[in-house]
Amino acid sequence: MVFSSNVFLLYFLPIFLVFYFITPSKYRNLTLLLFSVVFYAFGAPKFIYLLLGSTICNFYLVKLMHNTESNKFRKLYFWISIILSLGMLLYFKYANFFLDNFNIFFESLGLKPFVFTRVLLPIGISFFTFQSMSYTIDTYRGTNQPMKKLTDYIVFIIMFPQLIAGPIIRYCDISDQIVNRTSTMEDRLHGFYRFVIGLCKKILVADVIGTQVDIWLGGDLSTMSSTLAWITILAYTFQIYFDFSGYSDMAIGLGRMMGFNYPENFNSPYISQSITEFWRRWHITLSTWMKDYIYIPLGGNRVPKYRMYLNLWIVFLISGFWHGASWNFLIWGAYHGFFIVADKLFLLKLLKRIGKIPSTILTFIVIMFGWVIFRLDHLSDIEIFFQRLFAFEFTPVDCTQYAHFYTIIIIAAFFSFLTSFKFGLKLENVVFYPEKYRVRQHIAGLFIAFIAFAFCLASLNAVGFSPFIYFKF
Repeated sequence: MVFSSNVFLLYFLPIFLVFYFITPSKYRNLTLLLFSVVFYAFGAPKFIYLLLGSTICNFYLVKLMHNTESNKFRKLYFWISIILSLGMLLYFKYANFFLDNFNIFFESLGLKPFVFTRVLLPIGISFFTFQSMSYTIDTYRGTNQPMKKLTDYIVFIIMFPQLIAGPIIRYCDISDQIVNRTSTMEDRLHGFYRFVIGLCKKILVADVIGTQVDIWLGGDLSTMSSTLAWITILAYTFQIYFDFSGYSDMAIGLGRMMGFNYPENFNSPYISQSITEFWRRWHITLSTWMKDYIYIPLGGNRVPKYRMYLNLWIVFLISGFWHGASWNFLIWGAYHGFFIVADKLFLLKLLKRIGKIPSTILTFIVIMFGWVIFRLDHLSDIEIFFQRLFAFEFTPVDCTQYAHFYTIIIIAAFFSFLTSFKFGLKLENVVFYPEKYRVRQHIAGLFIAFIAFAFCLASLNAVGFSPFIYFKF
Protein backbone atom coordinates (compact mmCIF):
# COMPACT_ATOMS: atom_id res chain seq x y z
CA MET A 1 0.00 0.00 0.00
CA VAL A 2 1.28 3.45 -0.87
CA PHE A 3 0.20 6.84 0.41
CA SER A 4 -0.66 8.01 -3.10
CA SER A 5 -3.42 5.48 -3.70
CA ASN A 6 -7.19 5.49 -3.38
CA VAL A 7 -7.06 2.56 -0.96
CA PHE A 8 -4.89 4.52 1.44
CA LEU A 9 -6.41 7.99 1.00
CA LEU A 10 -10.10 7.05 0.95
CA TYR A 11 -10.19 3.95 3.16
CA PHE A 12 -7.14 3.09 5.24
CA LEU A 13 -6.21 6.57 6.50
CA PRO A 14 -9.72 7.79 7.45
CA ILE A 15 -10.54 4.50 9.20
CA PHE A 16 -7.20 4.53 11.02
CA LEU A 17 -7.60 8.12 12.22
CA VAL A 18 -11.10 7.44 13.54
CA PHE A 19 -10.02 4.35 15.47
CA TYR A 20 -6.79 5.99 16.64
CA PHE A 21 -8.43 9.06 18.14
CA ILE A 22 -11.36 7.23 19.76
CA THR A 23 -8.90 4.83 21.41
CA PRO A 24 -7.85 5.87 24.93
CA SER A 25 -4.33 7.32 24.97
CA LYS A 26 -2.72 4.39 26.78
CA TYR A 27 -3.93 1.95 24.10
CA ARG A 28 -3.14 4.01 21.01
CA ASN A 29 0.14 2.20 20.42
CA LEU A 30 -1.82 -1.02 20.02
CA THR A 31 -4.10 0.62 17.46
CA LEU A 32 -1.06 1.96 15.60
CA LEU A 33 0.57 -1.47 15.76
CA LEU A 34 -2.48 -3.25 14.37
CA PHE A 35 -2.93 -0.85 11.47
CA SER A 36 0.81 -0.87 10.71
CA VAL A 37 0.72 -4.66 10.39
CA VAL A 38 -2.26 -4.39 8.02
CA PHE A 39 -0.50 -1.65 6.05
CA TYR A 40 2.63 -3.73 5.49
CA ALA A 41 0.79 -7.00 4.94
CA PHE A 42 -1.37 -5.37 2.26
CA GLY A 43 1.67 -4.86 0.04
CA ALA A 44 3.97 -7.67 1.23
CA PRO A 45 1.95 -10.40 3.00
CA LYS A 46 4.74 -12.98 2.56
CA PHE A 47 7.21 -10.88 4.53
CA ILE A 48 5.13 -9.60 7.46
CA TYR A 49 6.06 -12.65 9.54
CA LEU A 50 9.74 -12.12 8.76
CA LEU A 51 9.48 -8.48 9.81
CA LEU A 52 7.64 -9.26 13.04
CA GLY A 53 9.84 -12.27 13.86
CA SER A 54 13.11 -10.40 13.41
CA THR A 55 11.77 -7.43 15.37
CA ILE A 56 10.73 -9.62 18.31
CA CYS A 57 14.10 -11.42 18.31
CA ASN A 58 15.96 -8.13 18.27
CA PHE A 59 13.92 -6.77 21.18
CA TYR A 60 14.84 -9.67 23.44
CA LEU A 61 18.47 -9.77 22.31
CA VAL A 62 18.92 -6.11 23.21
CA LYS A 63 17.17 -6.69 26.52
CA LEU A 64 19.52 -9.59 27.33
CA MET A 65 22.49 -7.46 26.24
CA HIS A 66 21.49 -4.66 28.59
CA ASN A 67 20.69 -6.84 31.59
CA THR A 68 23.75 -9.09 31.56
CA GLU A 69 26.68 -8.15 33.78
CA SER A 70 29.16 -10.16 31.76
CA ASN A 71 30.97 -8.00 29.21
CA LYS A 72 31.63 -11.13 27.16
CA PHE A 73 27.94 -12.01 26.86
CA ARG A 74 27.04 -8.37 26.37
CA LYS A 75 29.20 -8.28 23.25
CA LEU A 76 27.85 -11.65 22.17
CA TYR A 77 24.21 -10.49 22.30
CA PHE A 78 25.18 -7.25 20.59
CA TRP A 79 26.79 -9.01 17.64
CA ILE A 80 24.00 -11.55 17.33
CA SER A 81 21.52 -8.65 17.06
CA ILE A 82 23.66 -6.81 14.49
CA ILE A 83 24.28 -9.96 12.45
CA LEU A 84 20.57 -10.77 12.48
CA SER A 85 19.62 -7.35 11.13
CA LEU A 86 22.53 -6.97 8.74
CA GLY A 87 22.34 -10.58 7.63
CA MET A 88 18.71 -10.16 6.58
CA LEU A 89 19.61 -7.06 4.59
CA LEU A 90 22.58 -8.72 2.89
CA TYR A 91 20.62 -11.84 2.02
CA PHE A 92 17.38 -10.37 0.75
CA LYS A 93 18.85 -7.31 -0.94
CA TYR A 94 22.24 -8.46 -2.22
CA ALA A 95 22.13 -12.26 -2.73
CA ASN A 96 20.95 -11.91 -6.34
CA PHE A 97 23.61 -9.30 -7.07
CA PHE A 98 26.51 -11.37 -5.76
CA LEU A 99 25.33 -14.61 -7.37
CA ASP A 100 24.75 -12.90 -10.72
CA ASN A 101 28.27 -11.48 -10.66
CA PHE A 102 29.78 -14.80 -9.58
CA ASN A 103 28.02 -16.40 -12.53
CA ILE A 104 29.42 -13.80 -14.90
CA PHE A 105 32.89 -14.51 -13.53
CA PHE A 106 32.46 -18.29 -13.82
CA GLU A 107 31.15 -18.01 -17.38
CA SER A 108 34.17 -15.92 -18.33
CA LEU A 109 36.32 -18.83 -17.15
CA GLY A 110 34.26 -21.29 -19.17
CA LEU A 111 32.66 -22.79 -16.06
CA LYS A 112 29.02 -23.69 -15.60
CA PRO A 113 27.07 -20.99 -13.72
CA PHE A 114 25.08 -21.60 -10.57
CA VAL A 115 21.35 -22.16 -10.96
CA PHE A 116 19.48 -20.46 -8.13
CA THR A 117 16.03 -19.24 -7.21
CA ARG A 118 15.99 -15.45 -7.18
CA VAL A 119 15.40 -13.87 -3.78
CA LEU A 120 12.47 -11.47 -3.44
CA LEU A 121 13.11 -8.13 -1.76
CA PRO A 122 10.96 -7.23 1.28
CA ILE A 123 9.56 -3.71 0.97
CA GLY A 124 11.38 -1.12 3.07
CA ILE A 125 14.05 -3.51 4.38
CA SER A 126 16.82 -0.91 4.06
CA PHE A 127 14.94 1.51 6.29
CA PHE A 128 13.68 -0.74 9.07
CA THR A 129 17.05 -2.57 9.21
CA PHE A 130 18.90 0.68 9.88
CA GLN A 131 16.37 1.63 12.56
CA SER A 132 16.75 -1.67 14.38
CA MET A 133 20.56 -1.46 14.15
CA SER A 134 20.59 2.08 15.54
CA TYR A 135 18.49 0.91 18.52
CA THR A 136 20.92 -1.93 19.24
CA ILE A 137 24.02 0.25 18.87
CA ASP A 138 22.66 3.16 20.91
CA THR A 139 21.57 0.82 23.72
CA TYR A 140 24.99 -0.86 23.67
CA ARG A 141 26.69 2.54 23.88
CA GLY A 142 24.41 3.61 26.72
CA THR A 143 22.80 6.40 24.69
CA ASN A 144 19.35 5.07 25.61
CA GLN A 145 17.77 2.49 27.89
CA PRO A 146 16.07 -0.52 26.28
CA MET A 147 12.33 -0.36 25.82
CA LYS A 148 10.22 -2.09 28.45
CA LYS A 149 7.30 -3.28 26.33
CA LEU A 150 7.63 -5.46 23.26
CA THR A 151 4.62 -3.82 21.60
CA ASP A 152 6.19 -0.38 21.99
CA TYR A 153 9.37 -1.59 20.28
CA ILE A 154 7.42 -3.13 17.39
CA VAL A 155 5.58 0.18 16.98
CA PHE A 156 8.92 1.99 16.82
CA ILE A 157 10.15 -0.29 14.03
CA ILE A 158 7.02 -0.78 11.93
CA MET A 159 4.81 2.29 12.44
CA PHE A 160 3.37 2.71 8.97
CA PRO A 161 4.11 6.41 8.22
CA GLN A 162 7.87 5.85 8.00
CA LEU A 163 8.08 2.06 7.60
CA ILE A 164 8.50 1.86 3.82
CA ALA A 165 10.74 4.79 2.89
CA GLY A 166 11.78 6.65 6.02
CA PRO A 167 12.76 9.05 7.41
CA ILE A 168 15.20 6.79 9.28
CA ILE A 169 14.28 7.41 12.91
CA ARG A 170 16.58 6.80 15.87
CA TYR A 171 14.92 5.64 19.06
CA CYS A 172 16.66 8.30 21.16
CA ASP A 173 14.92 10.97 19.07
CA ILE A 174 11.37 9.79 19.81
CA SER A 175 11.76 7.59 22.92
CA ASP A 176 9.50 9.78 25.05
CA GLN A 177 6.92 10.06 22.28
CA ILE A 178 6.62 6.27 21.97
CA VAL A 179 5.38 5.87 25.54
CA ASN A 180 3.77 9.26 26.16
CA ARG A 181 2.68 11.71 23.50
CA THR A 182 -0.06 14.23 22.99
CA SER A 183 -1.79 15.24 19.79
CA THR A 184 -3.40 18.65 19.96
CA MET A 185 -5.81 19.98 17.36
CA GLU A 186 -3.00 22.29 16.25
CA ASP A 187 -0.77 19.24 15.65
CA ARG A 188 -3.47 17.44 13.69
CA LEU A 189 -4.18 20.39 11.45
CA HIS A 190 -0.53 21.18 10.74
CA GLY A 191 0.09 17.48 10.19
CA PHE A 192 -2.72 17.40 7.65
CA TYR A 193 -1.33 20.47 5.86
CA ARG A 194 2.12 18.86 5.69
CA PHE A 195 0.64 15.60 4.40
CA VAL A 196 -1.21 17.40 1.61
CA ILE A 197 1.94 19.30 0.64
CA GLY A 198 3.75 15.99 0.25
CA LEU A 199 0.83 14.49 -1.67
CA CYS A 200 0.89 17.43 -4.09
CA LYS A 201 4.63 17.06 -4.56
CA LYS A 202 4.20 13.42 -5.41
CA ILE A 203 1.07 13.35 -7.57
CA LEU A 204 0.95 16.80 -9.17
CA VAL A 205 4.69 17.21 -9.78
CA ALA A 206 6.77 14.01 -9.53
CA ASP A 207 4.26 11.72 -11.26
CA VAL A 208 3.64 14.13 -14.15
CA ILE A 209 7.38 14.49 -14.74
CA GLY A 210 8.09 10.81 -14.19
CA THR A 211 5.58 9.60 -16.75
CA GLN A 212 7.35 11.46 -19.53
CA VAL A 213 10.86 10.66 -18.24
CA ASP A 214 10.07 6.94 -18.26
CA ILE A 215 8.88 7.17 -21.88
CA TRP A 216 12.03 8.93 -23.03
CA LEU A 217 14.45 6.74 -21.10
CA GLY A 218 12.55 3.63 -22.20
CA GLY A 219 13.28 4.38 -25.83
CA ASP A 220 16.46 4.08 -27.89
CA LEU A 221 18.97 6.25 -26.04
CA SER A 222 21.40 6.27 -28.95
CA THR A 223 18.93 8.26 -31.09
CA MET A 224 18.20 10.85 -28.41
CA SER A 225 19.16 14.41 -29.29
CA SER A 226 21.36 16.40 -26.92
CA THR A 227 18.45 18.73 -26.24
CA LEU A 228 16.20 15.86 -25.17
CA ALA A 229 18.99 14.27 -23.11
CA TRP A 230 19.49 17.47 -21.09
CA ILE A 231 15.74 17.96 -20.64
CA THR A 232 15.34 14.34 -19.54
CA ILE A 233 18.02 14.40 -16.85
CA LEU A 234 16.88 17.83 -15.65
CA ALA A 235 13.36 16.44 -15.37
CA TYR A 236 14.51 13.33 -13.48
CA THR A 237 16.49 15.55 -11.12
CA PHE A 238 13.26 17.27 -10.12
CA GLN A 239 11.23 14.06 -10.20
CA ILE A 240 13.33 12.19 -7.65
CA TYR A 241 13.42 15.19 -5.32
CA PHE A 242 9.69 15.83 -5.36
CA ASP A 243 8.94 12.10 -5.18
CA PHE A 244 11.16 11.34 -2.18
CA SER A 245 10.70 14.62 -0.31
CA GLY A 246 6.98 14.31 -0.96
CA TYR A 247 6.94 10.93 0.78
CA SER A 248 8.95 12.37 3.69
CA ASP A 249 6.52 15.28 4.00
CA MET A 250 3.59 12.86 4.10
CA ALA A 251 5.32 10.70 6.72
CA ILE A 252 6.18 13.72 8.86
CA GLY A 253 2.62 15.02 8.51
CA LEU A 254 1.07 11.69 9.50
CA GLY A 255 3.43 11.45 12.44
CA ARG A 256 2.54 14.92 13.65
CA MET A 257 -1.17 14.11 13.47
CA MET A 258 -0.47 11.29 15.94
CA GLY A 259 1.81 13.36 18.18
CA PHE A 260 5.21 12.26 16.80
CA ASN A 261 7.91 14.70 15.75
CA TYR A 262 9.81 12.89 13.02
CA PRO A 263 13.14 14.40 11.95
CA GLU A 264 13.28 16.44 8.76
CA ASN A 265 14.71 14.58 5.78
CA PHE A 266 15.19 17.34 3.19
CA ASN A 267 16.16 21.00 3.31
CA SER A 268 16.13 22.52 -0.19
CA PRO A 269 19.05 20.37 -1.42
CA TYR A 270 19.32 21.92 -4.88
CA ILE A 271 20.35 25.32 -3.54
CA SER A 272 23.56 23.73 -2.23
CA GLN A 273 26.83 25.39 -3.14
CA SER A 274 28.88 22.19 -2.82
CA ILE A 275 28.35 18.43 -2.72
CA THR A 276 29.25 18.52 0.97
CA GLU A 277 26.37 20.93 1.56
CA PHE A 278 24.10 18.83 -0.66
CA TRP A 279 24.52 15.85 1.65
CA ARG A 280 23.64 18.01 4.63
CA ARG A 281 20.37 18.83 2.88
CA TRP A 282 19.50 15.60 1.00
CA HIS A 283 18.19 12.49 2.81
CA ILE A 284 19.38 14.02 6.06
CA THR A 285 18.47 11.04 8.24
CA LEU A 286 20.58 8.67 6.09
CA SER A 287 23.54 11.06 6.10
CA THR A 288 23.31 11.38 9.89
CA TRP A 289 23.05 7.58 10.26
CA MET A 290 26.11 7.01 8.09
CA LYS A 291 28.09 9.62 9.99
CA ASP A 292 27.23 8.31 13.47
CA TYR A 293 27.45 4.58 12.81
CA ILE A 294 30.07 4.23 10.07
CA TYR A 295 32.19 7.36 9.59
CA ILE A 296 32.88 8.12 13.26
CA PRO A 297 33.58 4.45 14.22
CA LEU A 298 36.07 4.33 11.30
CA GLY A 299 37.91 7.19 12.97
CA GLY A 300 36.12 10.17 11.48
CA ASN A 301 38.38 13.20 11.26
CA ARG A 302 40.49 12.11 14.23
CA VAL A 303 42.81 10.12 11.98
CA PRO A 304 45.50 11.24 9.51
CA LYS A 305 44.14 13.11 6.54
CA TYR A 306 44.69 10.34 4.00
CA ARG A 307 42.74 7.97 6.26
CA MET A 308 39.97 10.55 6.74
CA TYR A 309 39.59 10.86 2.96
CA LEU A 310 39.47 7.07 2.66
CA ASN A 311 36.83 6.91 5.40
CA LEU A 312 34.69 9.46 3.60
CA TRP A 313 34.94 7.57 0.33
CA ILE A 314 34.09 4.26 2.04
CA VAL A 315 31.01 5.83 3.66
CA PHE A 316 29.69 7.07 0.33
CA LEU A 317 30.49 3.78 -1.36
CA ILE A 318 28.39 2.03 1.30
CA SER A 319 25.70 4.68 0.96
CA GLY A 320 25.52 4.05 -2.78
CA PHE A 321 25.30 0.29 -2.29
CA TRP A 322 22.61 0.80 0.38
CA HIS A 323 20.43 2.36 -2.30
CA GLY A 324 20.46 -0.68 -4.52
CA ALA A 325 22.18 -3.96 -5.40
CA SER A 326 23.61 -2.86 -8.72
CA TRP A 327 26.92 -1.57 -10.04
CA ASN A 328 25.42 1.79 -10.98
CA PHE A 329 24.61 2.50 -7.32
CA LEU A 330 28.15 1.63 -6.26
CA ILE A 331 29.49 3.96 -8.95
CA TRP A 332 27.03 6.65 -7.88
CA GLY A 333 28.26 6.38 -4.28
CA ALA A 334 31.89 6.48 -5.40
CA TYR A 335 31.10 9.48 -7.61
CA HIS A 336 29.72 11.49 -4.69
CA GLY A 337 32.54 10.27 -2.46
CA PHE A 338 35.04 11.64 -4.99
CA PHE A 339 33.48 15.11 -4.86
CA ILE A 340 33.22 15.02 -1.06
CA VAL A 341 36.97 14.34 -0.86
CA ALA A 342 37.64 16.97 -3.55
CA ASP A 343 35.68 19.47 -1.42
CA LYS A 344 37.99 18.77 1.51
CA LEU A 345 41.12 19.03 -0.62
CA PHE A 346 40.49 22.16 -2.70
CA LEU A 347 37.00 22.44 -4.19
CA LEU A 348 35.29 24.24 -1.30
CA LYS A 349 37.84 27.07 -1.45
CA LEU A 350 37.41 27.35 -5.22
CA LEU A 351 33.61 27.38 -5.03
CA LYS A 352 33.70 30.04 -2.31
CA ARG A 353 35.82 32.28 -4.51
CA ILE A 354 33.55 32.15 -7.55
CA GLY A 355 30.46 33.19 -5.57
CA LYS A 356 27.03 31.86 -4.63
CA ILE A 357 25.27 31.66 -7.99
CA PRO A 358 28.12 30.04 -10.02
CA SER A 359 28.85 27.53 -7.25
CA THR A 360 25.15 26.63 -6.98
CA ILE A 361 24.93 26.08 -10.75
CA LEU A 362 28.10 23.97 -10.87
CA THR A 363 26.97 21.89 -7.90
CA PHE A 364 23.56 21.37 -9.48
CA ILE A 365 25.18 20.13 -12.70
CA VAL A 366 27.36 17.68 -10.74
CA ILE A 367 24.23 16.43 -8.97
CA MET A 368 22.42 16.01 -12.31
CA PHE A 369 25.27 13.95 -13.74
CA GLY A 370 25.09 11.80 -10.64
CA TRP A 371 21.39 11.15 -11.25
CA VAL A 372 22.26 9.77 -14.70
CA ILE A 373 24.30 7.06 -12.97
CA PHE A 374 21.59 6.55 -10.35
CA ARG A 375 18.70 6.22 -12.80
CA LEU A 376 20.16 3.98 -15.50
CA ASP A 377 20.78 0.37 -14.41
CA HIS A 378 23.15 -0.70 -17.18
CA LEU A 379 26.63 0.76 -17.55
CA SER A 380 26.30 0.73 -21.33
CA ASP A 381 23.17 2.92 -21.09
CA ILE A 382 24.99 5.34 -18.80
CA GLU A 383 27.82 5.63 -21.33
CA ILE A 384 25.40 6.20 -24.21
CA PHE A 385 23.43 8.81 -22.29
CA PHE A 386 26.54 10.84 -21.45
CA GLN A 387 27.57 10.63 -25.10
CA ARG A 388 24.20 12.09 -26.10
CA LEU A 389 24.51 14.86 -23.51
CA PHE A 390 27.76 16.02 -25.10
CA ALA A 391 27.04 15.15 -28.73
CA PHE A 392 26.04 18.81 -29.29
CA GLU A 393 23.17 17.71 -31.51
CA PHE A 394 20.62 20.25 -30.36
CA THR A 395 17.11 20.37 -31.81
CA PRO A 396 14.20 22.79 -31.29
CA VAL A 397 11.91 22.10 -28.32
CA ASP A 398 8.23 21.46 -29.06
CA CYS A 399 6.65 23.27 -26.12
CA THR A 400 3.10 22.90 -27.44
CA GLN A 401 3.12 19.08 -27.54
CA TYR A 402 4.41 18.81 -23.96
CA ALA A 403 2.97 22.04 -22.54
CA HIS A 404 1.78 20.47 -19.27
CA PHE A 405 5.12 18.71 -18.75
CA TYR A 406 7.20 21.86 -19.27
CA THR A 407 4.86 23.89 -17.06
CA ILE A 408 5.40 21.41 -14.22
CA ILE A 409 9.16 21.53 -14.80
CA ILE A 410 9.10 25.32 -14.38
CA ILE A 411 7.01 24.99 -11.20
CA ALA A 412 9.39 22.34 -9.86
CA ALA A 413 12.40 24.53 -10.58
CA PHE A 414 10.74 27.52 -8.92
CA PHE A 415 10.04 25.67 -5.68
CA SER A 416 13.40 23.86 -5.71
CA PHE A 417 15.33 27.13 -5.68
CA LEU A 418 12.80 29.28 -3.82
CA THR A 419 14.71 29.27 -0.53
CA SER A 420 17.73 30.83 -2.23
CA PHE A 421 15.89 34.10 -1.62
CA LYS A 422 14.78 35.72 1.63
CA PHE A 423 11.08 35.69 0.78
CA GLY A 424 11.38 31.97 0.05
CA LEU A 425 12.86 31.31 3.48
CA LYS A 426 10.05 33.29 5.10
CA LEU A 427 7.44 31.32 3.14
CA GLU A 428 9.11 28.04 4.10
CA ASN A 429 9.03 28.95 7.79
CA VAL A 430 5.34 29.83 7.60
CA VAL A 431 4.37 26.63 5.76
CA PHE A 432 6.77 23.99 7.10
CA TYR A 433 7.74 25.26 10.56
CA PRO A 434 4.72 27.25 11.69
CA GLU A 435 3.98 28.57 15.11
CA LYS A 436 0.39 28.46 16.32
CA TYR A 437 -2.00 29.67 13.63
CA ARG A 438 -4.91 31.97 14.25
CA VAL A 439 -8.44 30.81 13.44
CA ARG A 440 -8.46 32.72 10.14
CA GLN A 441 -5.18 31.13 9.11
CA HIS A 442 -6.54 27.65 9.83
CA ILE A 443 -9.69 28.36 7.83
CA ALA A 444 -7.57 29.45 4.87
CA GLY A 445 -5.19 26.51 5.39
CA LEU A 446 -8.02 23.97 5.48
CA PHE A 447 -9.67 25.45 2.41
CA ILE A 448 -6.44 25.33 0.40
CA ALA A 449 -5.57 21.86 1.71
CA PHE A 450 -8.96 20.36 0.80
CA ILE A 451 -8.87 21.91 -2.68
CA ALA A 452 -5.33 20.56 -3.21
CA PHE A 453 -6.37 17.15 -1.85
CA ALA A 454 -9.28 17.04 -4.32
CA PHE A 455 -6.95 17.90 -7.21
CA CYS A 456 -4.61 15.10 -6.14
CA LEU A 457 -7.46 12.58 -6.02
CA ALA A 458 -8.68 13.65 -9.46
CA SER A 459 -5.19 13.38 -10.92
CA LEU A 460 -4.60 10.03 -9.23
CA ASN A 461 -7.83 8.59 -10.63
CA ALA A 462 -6.90 9.82 -14.09
CA VAL A 463 -3.41 8.32 -14.03
CA GLY A 464 -3.80 5.21 -11.85
CA PHE A 465 -1.06 3.54 -9.81
CA SER A 466 1.55 5.90 -8.34
CA PRO A 467 4.58 4.07 -6.89
CA PHE A 468 7.36 5.83 -4.99
CA ILE A 469 10.89 5.70 -6.40
CA TYR A 470 12.47 4.80 -3.04
CA PHE A 471 10.14 1.85 -2.36
CA LYS A 472 12.57 -0.47 -4.13
CA PHE A 473 15.37 0.53 -1.77
